[in-house]
Amino acid sequence: MATKERIKAAARREARAARGPHASLRWLRMSPRKVRLVVDLIRGQDVEEALNILNFNVKAASEPVSKLLRSAVANADDRGDYDLDKLYVKIAFVDEGSTWRRWQPRAMGRATRIRKRTSHVTLELAERQ
Repeated sequence: MATKERIKAAARREARAARGPHASLRWLRMSPRKVRLVVDLIRGQDVEEALNILNFNVKAASEPVSKLLRSAVANADDRGDYDLDKLYVKIAFVDEGSTWRRWQPRAMGRATRIRKRTSHVTLELAERQ
């Protein structure tokens, strides 16, 4: 059994090494539906253009996504294999995280559930040829 686990672990390491520079943001306290609106704007864009889009966007999700994009660029710079001027946003997606459930008192002794949603954002960069 241990041999199969070693083989799987080696395959995961190879897949991780084959990925481009990436960054992920977990447990963002914002609804995934709202964050997807911002992430859809930058998918496929050059990094510089994507940062400009995020800087001038009025949505609240643009600030953490911009910070995440800068982190992915820093990861590419740290690796040293990439030309930072040729980078673009190859993969960008938002997954739903766990939902915090809270209760709010209502009329006549009742209570209503409030769902505070969280998001997981993932960005992967690549070099344009």
